[in-house]
Amino acid sequence: MDAKPWPLCRFLMLLLTAWLFSSPAAQADDELILCGWDEVFALRVSGPDKISTNKVWSWRAKDCPNLPEKLQDKFGATDECKPVEGGKKILITSSGGGVALVERASGKALFSAFVGNAHSAEMLPRNRVVVAASTHAEGNRLAVFDLNQPGEPIYTTEMHSAHGVVWDEKRQALWALGSEELNGYRLVNWASPEPKLHMANSYPLPDPGGHDLQAAPDFDILVLTTGSHVYVFDPERRAFFPHMTWGNKRGVKCVSIHPKTKLTALIQGSDRHWWSDTVQWLDFENALKLPGQRLYKARWCVKE
Repeated sequence: MDAKPWPLCRFLMLLLTAWLFSSPAAQADDELILCGWDEVFALRVSGPDKISTNKVWSWRAKDCPNLPEKLQDKFGATDECKPVEGGKKILITSSGGGVALVERASGKALFSAFVGNAHSAEMLPRNRVVVAASTHAEGNRLAVFDLNQPGEPIYTTEMHSAHGVVWDEKRQALWALGSEELNGYRLVNWASPEPKLHMANSYPLPDPGGHDLQAAPDFDILVLTTGSHVYVFDPERRAFFPHMTWGNKRGVKCVSIHPKTKLTALIQGSDRHWWSDTVQWLDFENALKLPGQRLYKARWCVKE
């Protein structure tokens, strides 16, 4: 680390304290998008104890009217469900290799592709999407697609066990999380038909098993998980620090922070399973249990 830890730790403590004292109530029409098995679905949430377990939206590949037949069976274990354009679209990936941008109103796939062991995806400028591909004969890479050209990527670069990607609008940078490092990329020749990702920075993780990567709204930091811990990363100081509350949690599959209220959801696997039937809340004991579900990721959907 090339920053003095204690001043930043005190600063992060203030930020995280602000989260705790912010209102725990979400807006009445906010939703939590959940995935993990062959279904992606949404629940309406207005607080940790005000959740409708009735699904307000649901999607399965087998019911998608225009998904290519060769991709129908590639969404059996969904592992990403990012809302796009205020929830009008959902970006979905699966460890089975399926990737799709789904229009919520119609359930149609506006874009689809195969990427070996796809674990996450992120929208990029100029109508492009980057997919993080984990360990697989056709994985261990970042793959960039043009949404107007489904099928083959227009650019790929190696990254072992790529698991998470986040676009940093402020810095015009792409952050990508692998098994042992967090990389920062610049977009190169992005207006051309042959764009590239230039790795500008690479930071070794404090411990291996990089898994989930999300931006922390308003506070200009990233939240990431490994096999054994939950960390925050400050891009300015280029340093990792344990999350003040969840730092020592093992097997965390995702952390999702509401951009307005800061209500924070977490899904934690167990020693026996990669999935859970429970959504935990930061500093609230009354977790959301959904018996029979195999949950892997939760993402807030704040409608525009």
